[in-house]
Amino acid sequence: MTVVLLRHGESTANVGAILAGRTPGVGLTEKGQIQAEAVSERLMKVSALVRSPMLRCELTLAPLVARTGLTPVVEDDLSEVDYGDWTGRPLSELVQEPLWKVIQRHPSGAVFPNGESLQSMQRRAVDAVKRLDREFGRDTVWVACTHADVIKSILADALGLHFDGYQRLHVSPASISVIRYSEVGPLVLRMNDAGADLGFGSDNGTVRPGG
Repeated sequence: MTVVLLRHGESTANVGAILAGRTPGVGLTEKGQIQAEAVSERLMKVSALVRSPMLRCELTLAPLVARTGLTPVVEDDLSEVDYGDWTGRPLSELVQEPLWKVIQRHPSGAVFPNGESLQSMQRRAVDAVKRLDREFGRDTVWVACTHADVIKSILADALGLHFDGYQRLHVSPASISVIRYSEVGPLVLRMNDAGADLGFGSDNGTVRPGG
């Protein structure tokens, strides 16, 4: 079975350098809407759609829903990290927090105040993908539209990376990463494929805790 991990398109929080987390109502920018349309053309042959509950993921899948007629499954365990008290704060403030360095250098030890730990996020996300993969059945290609940290954590698991290495991965808005799961383990077929957008713009140089 094959899962296509799709990060949502550019959001209003991305361009505003705000850690949106689970803030409701965060939509896509005009560029994000264009990205969603473009990526839908690349994913026409998929069999099933799954998404995070966040609006930006719903909007990213909307063009693909219109093209395929598929109804997305909303999966809570693919939701954005619960950033707790960090939710909605500007990244310019958060980089001054002592926890920021922990997130970059030792994410397995990072727990957000009144939120969740990054490692618990990885556990729920990986478990959800593997469960859904079994439920969809053999030879199915399906899309999971979710968030940067969630996708990076799933990729890290598939690559056999220690979780502290997951910040070395980068996932651009509207990019796709592909994993094939089999009886002998996962095979990573593609990572951070943004099509014509190679990810060399303003989004690629800053390690962030989410998006």
